[in-house]
Amino acid sequence: MVNKLEQLSQTAISDLLLKLEAKLDADVFTYYGEIVNGVEREVKDFIEALAKDSHKHDSIYIFLTTPGGSLTPVQRMVDIFRHFYDEVNFIVPDYAYSAGTIWCMSGDNIYMNYYSTLGPIDPQVPNKEGHLVAALGYLDKINELLDKAKRNELTQAEFLILKDFDLAELRSYEQAKELAIDMLKKWLTTYKFKDWTIHSDGSAVTQEEKEQRALEIASKLSDNNVWKSHGRPIGIQVLKNDLHLEIVDFEKDSELNEIINEYYDGVSEYIKNHNFRLFFQTRLFI
Repeated sequence: MVNKLEQLSQTAISDLLLKLEAKLDADVFTYYGEIVNGVEREVKDFIEALAKDSHKHDSIYIFLTTPGGSLTPVQRMVDIFRHFYDEVNFIVPDYAYSAGTIWCMSGDNIYMNYYSTLGPIDPQVPNKEGHLVAALGYLDKINELLDKAKRNELTQAEFLILKDFDLAELRSYEQAKELAIDMLKKWLTTYKFKDWTIHSDGSAVTQEEKEQRALEIASKLSDNNVWKSHGRPIGIQVLKNDLHLEIVDFEKDSELNEIINEYYDGVSEYIKNHNFRLFFQTRLFI
């Protein structure tokens, strides 16, 4: 009976994924969970299998839900998807934070609704104990202590914290921030802004203008003074109105909205029942 119920559950969400692919006329790859080092190898196997399928499309939609994680696999996964597909889009039914936000910025289009959120691009890097920590939080605290030191306001306890901080570790946090901004700038300019060719006044958009706009977005998304928290939700209206990013509101297509919500509910329930840390799905695999 257990196996029968499992089969029925798998069939249900597989049918919904096929329904989503038919609506989008594209391949769909579902990624649910943290972005951990080494995961790119598994993703590579899934995408290579799709690429060999006789029903492969030219475009793919990444159905993404993630709290974030490491930047290294994001770089490699972007290369994987771009090797096999002419167009890569993202659907965020719930949340894609930190490294997940950076990954979304590599897409040609980002699909969200009123409930969907991205987050600040606060890269997570390993500390001396090997645990992932939010880099910007450390950098902000160190800068705060340095400013207090310049004003001769540093307490003895704060002095000891500053004195004992590993400079090599601090530099790794700075490099992680710089890498996040560089990645986002490159991908926005290359993919998201590829069709932005004419200004509203009819003048041509230059490559320098695309790069400058991308840098402004990257800088704002990496500014902890604006967002205050690694997990701060950034919704569709903030992305569109404050950051001036083009976001596709999938809620405006009632059929697509219904399919996305139904599929996400089914996948979420399946993951919860199996207590999966990571979950991937394509039409060829669950």
